[in-house]
Amino acid sequence: MTSFFSSVFENRAPKVTVFLGVFIYLHCFSLFSVRVYAQASPVFACDATKNPEVASYSFCNTSLGTDARVADLVQRLTLQEKILFIVNSAGSVSRLGIPKYEWWSEALHGVSNVGPGTKFSSLVPGATSFPQVILTVASFNTSLFQAIGRVVSTEARAMYNVGLAGLTYWSPNINIFRDPRWGRGQETPGEDPLLTSKYGSSYVQGLQQSDDGDPSRLKVAACCKHYTAYDLDNWKGVDRYHFNAVVTQQDMDDTFQPPFKSCVIDGNVASVMCSYNQVNGKPTCADPDLLAGVIRGQWKLNGYIVSDCDSVDVFYKIQHYTKTPEEAAAVAISAGLDLNCGSFLGQHTEAAVKAGLLNESAIDKAVTNNFATLMRLGFFDGDPSKQIYGKLGPKDVCTPEHQELAREASRQGIVLLKNSAGSLPLSPTAIKNLAVIGPNANVTKTMIGNYEGIPCKYTTPLQGLTASVATTYLAGCSNVACGTAQVDDAKKIAASADATVLVMGIDQSLERESFDRVDLLLPGQQPLLITEVAKAAKGPVILVIMSGGGFDISFAKNNDKISSILWVGYPGEAGGAAIADVIFGYYNPSGRLPMTWYPQSYVDKVPMTNMNMRPDPSTGYPGRTYRFYTGETIYTFGDGLSYSTFSHQLIKAPQLVSIPLEEDHVCRSSECKSVEAVEQSCKNLAFDIHLRVQNKGRYSGSHTVFLFSTPPSVHNSPQKHLVGFEKVSLTGKSESLVRFKVDVCKDLSVVDEVGSRKVGLGQHVLHVGSLKHSLTVGI
Repeated sequence: MTSFFSSVFENRAPKVTVFLGVFIYLHCFSLFSVRVYAQASPVFACDATKNPEVASYSFCNTSLGTDARVADLVQRLTLQEKILFIVNSAGSVSRLGIPKYEWWSEALHGVSNVGPGTKFSSLVPGATSFPQVILTVASFNTSLFQAIGRVVSTEARAMYNVGLAGLTYWSPNINIFRDPRWGRGQETPGEDPLLTSKYGSSYVQGLQQSDDGDPSRLKVAACCKHYTAYDLDNWKGVDRYHFNAVVTQQDMDDTFQPPFKSCVIDGNVASVMCSYNQVNGKPTCADPDLLAGVIRGQWKLNGYIVSDCDSVDVFYKIQHYTKTPEEAAAVAISAGLDLNCGSFLGQHTEAAVKAGLLNESAIDKAVTNNFATLMRLGFFDGDPSKQIYGKLGPKDVCTPEHQELAREASRQGIVLLKNSAGSLPLSPTAIKNLAVIGPNANVTKTMIGNYEGIPCKYTTPLQGLTASVATTYLAGCSNVACGTAQVDDAKKIAASADATVLVMGIDQSLERESFDRVDLLLPGQQPLLITEVAKAAKGPVILVIMSGGGFDISFAKNNDKISSILWVGYPGEAGGAAIADVIFGYYNPSGRLPMTWYPQSYVDKVPMTNMNMRPDPSTGYPGRTYRFYTGETIYTFGDGLSYSTFSHQLIKAPQLVSIPLEEDHVCRSSECKSVEAVEQSCKNLAFDIHLRVQNKGRYSGSHTVFLFSTPPSVHNSPQKHLVGFEKVSLTGKSESLVRFKVDVCKDLSVVDEVGSRKVGLGQHVLHVGSLKHSLTVGI
């Protein structure tokens, strides 16, 4: 503080400086006093200072194991008390020193105040708001996903310590972005199951992993949602509360389930949330096969299963799945649901037990899972200030490092889709006047998407660009719907500027939870404004699209007057600074699209309600996502340019891989197209691929190396699928070696029609960029 003020005021009379110094001292003192008095305390159980008796309870004894502590607690509770702990606004049992606890907090891309468990105040007025997930994931950088998770959990713990936040966060959303119209696609890691799995497990690890390295402890508890095959909110009158997703076993096991499996097994997530929709006629929160069978049985979830908010109420009242509310409560708990977001189980569970529809032991199981999660969080360990995160507080929220990471995440995600020679990067010294036009050019809240908190601060695109050059700004439309564009005014400023940046796209008014799009076109007169400005502009025209989903922007892609196109997602609190970093070449773009951008004709012929991933030639149905879609695209998964050129060269890869089969295996005597990916034949069956990657340009930059595989055409297999990706950073004119370890049964297998993993025999083609390498898998 001293150096800043002394440099600003060094030419002034000393008495001013002294006065200012006293003012600063008083101001800081008054702030400090307010902080001390406003300091609230965290919610926790086993507080011996309030109730000395708790010291004698086994569930408060930190030297015992979690299971023993939970068992001790559960056996002390009456049925009515147990029921208090199977709803999100959990009740208190003061005789045992257990306070109320609110389970529902959100942390999709920063600590959010969307759930009732978390709020902001003068003590912590905001938290770091990272880009919306769809942009962060475009970085294809797993270490970034984890780093963001670590920052978010640190800020969450800091807020918990002053009574502003909970310890259980219902994030991330790992549904597949199956249809481009989905209003919640923005929250997801895109359309690919492998990328979604890697994002989910990495973000969860960042949120959950305890700094003391103890795997049984949780920093905060994450939750992977919405299980499963949930990706329609409200489209042409079909809504998520009424929708029955009809899904083949093959699509279930090779598209919708893998991210959840990875989240539980690789991420060790503490919770899974079941969704509103039905899958093949059964509400997910009432399906014992999906909950007790798969999540807990096959995947061995160490944690609790929670319903989406009011979804038990929904399957009773809206889907009419049961005749009575008591039956609904019994069905949900018997299926494996542990916690109800909402009050339904609080109201109807006791009656379900009394009516003989449910045993109390099933409720014991549910509360055991819930309490075990709170135990792992330290909720029953007494005063948090004496625990590992006890020293965190308001000073640890919105730190300069955290805010810089938000800017870095945005930079790493931004995707350069088009760049004509001599357009980007713009020279900040050569540009004397930059025209900045568009309804998203000076927005704040739009940049942080949904499930947002209050950010530390905002840098709008206009502010980011104006920090480097003189700008002339015009919104051009009163909002993103752009009913009437100010075409003439916009043309005027573009005609006299050295370059023009158009910041277009949409916001939550046109894509959000409970609101899906019906087309893929930029709204209203946006295309007219873009085209007319491009026609009139004197210098290069850069089109920036801010959105979650993709668009049919073929008119701009094919217009030579539009020299560059950037997609910036919803870029978070520092979005404007990151956009300027890319436009002026302070940062070399390296983002790649995590989803396909389809033409408008696609949505004209494909109903959002058709869940099939695979094409159907008999009906002309074109399939979905880069793995199966057979039609034209505007841009495809993995597209993205750089200011450098990167080349790939294959150094090492096998041409033949043999799967060891036992002597009497049926495939030894008869011809097989595939073999089961089972443990005995898969053990240690892996090979290495080595590539040389060269940065041929003069700019330093990062580059994502994608390894795709095209399997033999057996079992209606994908035309290609992602096997792995690596992000490398290379200075100009340098090279690096990139290695992939390919596990044959895991990475080269496909799912057959009944949901079993099989390895296709015959020719597999591996792709890296324009390189192709053929590999034969035999027995």
